[in-house]
Amino acid sequence: MFIDSVNLTLSSGHGGAGSVSFRREKHVILGGPDGGDGGDGGDVYFVADNNTHTLAAYKGKKAMRAQNGEAGTGRRMHGKRGEHLDLIVPPGTAVLDAETGELLCDLTSEGQRELFLKGGKGGLGNVHFKSSINQAPEYAQKGLEGETREVRLELKLIADVGLVGFPNVGKSTLISTVSNAKPQIANYEFTTLTPKLGLVEVDEYSGFVMADIPGIIEGASEGRGLGVQFLKHVERTKILLFMLDLANYRSLEEQFDALSAEMAKFSGELAKRDYAIALTRADAAENLQEKFDAFLSHLGLVGTAGEMKFKQDIYEFDAAKPFFVMPISSATGQNINELKFNLLELLKKEL
Repeated sequence: MFIDSVNLTLSSGHGGAGSVSFRREKHVILGGPDGGDGGDGGDVYFVADNNTHTLAAYKGKKAMRAQNGEAGTGRRMHGKRGEHLDLIVPPGTAVLDAETGELLCDLTSEGQRELFLKGGKGGLGNVHFKSSINQAPEYAQKGLEGETREVRLELKLIADVGLVGFPNVGKSTLISTVSNAKPQIANYEFTTLTPKLGLVEVDEYSGFVMADIPGIIEGASEGRGLGVQFLKHVERTKILLFMLDLANYRSLEEQFDALSAEMAKFSGELAKRDYAIALTRADAAENLQEKFDAFLSHLGLVGTAGEMKFKQDIYEFDAAKPFFVMPISSATGQNINELKFNLLELLKKEL
């Protein structure tokens, strides 16, 4: 199961109480105070780990807390410090305030460890309160309370290329063809219900990570269909690959305009992301050249004479236009290798 959002109440440990104790030994008639300090409460940390892929470990958990510090004892013995609470999460996890939505912590890289809540300080034992006018203090400090915070954890996939398209346009078929990912594939909408990552190897030394996002429908930015919960995964991708179905009942122009509008409504920053366009199911399309030319005209672009493709010069790249537009077919392999090399070229421009 893919869990990409959970709510938790997190608490650091309370500090242990200081001890009220007096030295009691044979031949020592008036032993002074010897109460030890209480141990500090445990802290709460977030740790990003590549071996964790979902937030499923926290499903059903309402509250988690670090261990309290132990109380001090006689003979100036300090209490044991409470054990820290390490919350292991996948890279790409954002920690938000449950009420305000304020970003409190963002874990983006492997091994990143962030202190989130500090444990309470242990109380001082009565040995600290001895003075010239009070040789036998019967007072020690209580430990300080730990911190508590209600948070929401959100996982946003981190990938180089995010596939954006309506349901059942061939996103899963493409990622299974070009990468090591094996998503569920079937001829009905919303076959993909959870995001999938696949490593695309372009050559022996180069590759990139591609994210297969569940299909987006009109109104997704307002929560329709699988809605915002999956649009947010596209936020962390470096570039977008719009996938438009040549054999769909919607025209290429309708598909692109609707997807672009949803991206802009969801995030102005996302709408400015570099992108390219793949026209899928070229093997099943009718009037391919006619559809291709009409789509380029709709975008205000001019294709290469005698070829069914458009591509910008990377050194004169205009981010307002797609880097390339090309028909592809995962079934026949048409333009698949060219697609991988072109995506890698655009990614290298991002570095």
